[in-house]
Amino acid sequence: MNENISTLKPITPAKAAVNYGVIFGVIMILEFVLAYVLDIEPQDNKWFGIANSLLNNLILPVIFIILACNYFKKASGGYITFGESLKTGVCTVVIGALIFAVFNIIFNLILPEFQADMLDKMKQAMLVSNPNMSAEELKIGIQMAEIFMKPYVAFPFTILFYAFLGLVYSLIVGAIVKKENPGAF
Repeated sequence: MNENISTLKPITPAKAAVNYGVIFGVIMILEFVLAYVLDIEPQDNKWFGIANSLLNNLILPVIFIILACNYFKKASGGYITFGESLKTGVCTVVIGALIFAVFNIIFNLILPEFQADMLDKMKQAMLVSNPNMSAEELKIGIQMAEIFMKPYVAFPFTILFYAFLGLVYSLIVGAIVKKENPGAF
């Protein structure tokens, strides 16, 4: 089991992304569950909302893309192309997003009152931030939030959002970590 990673047979970008994508998804789930258990609301606690957003939308994706690309590079004899970096990075983030999106659907099926509670808190936050809001404006805002909470909207939106983030970050990381194999075609 102490084989040097570079002596292993080459792997695909998707295989290099699986472990890091799973870890990313599990971390997002743990953050969500922790916030739920501790009853921390991003609307009430602005610092938590900002920190959670930065962590899940910037810091963790970049870290896991770098880790997955470096793993692929080591497993491929020290070489990774720009395209392989893109594939590895996007796959890493999308796998994490898939795991989190599936968890979110299951969580909302198990605890349907969670969405109703979130909508009530959202309504209160909207009224606090804009006390002159008409009843019609409030109704439209809540209806839009309800649409985005539906599983058939939330699931693909989550995947597309993280795929886009993964693409952007992978472009940057790929430009940094790429190392072409001079002997390859």
